Amino acid sequence: MKPRTTIEFFHFHFNDLWLIPCALPLLLWLHRKLGLRNHDRFPTITEVVLHLVIWCVICEGIGPRWMPGTSGDYRDVIAYTTGAIFAIIGWRWQEQRSSFIASGSLNA
Repeated sequence: MKPRTTIEFFHFHFNDLWLIPCALPLLLWLHRKLGLRNHDRFPTITEVVLHLVIWCVICEGIGPRWMPGTSGDYRDVIAYTTGAIFAIIGWRWQEQRSSFIASGSLNA
């Protein structure tokens, strides 16, 4: 998309939307393998918010102080948060759908 548009959002923040939806499931899988998580269900709201806060602090607060040439950007935090909200909505919808199907309430 970047080469085909001049819209700033697609050049600087679009990838940030995908942080939680893409990275969190992999990280929680790793937590499960290391024994830090005792289930393989969808991420809880607490897990999402905890990781969102940690990543915002690291990527937009601490990271720019340690890595020359980088800067923190509140718009990245907005993008991380927006992606997290959509991920939570999607995971809750999928969780409800899965439990509905498992209960036999859906005629296939």
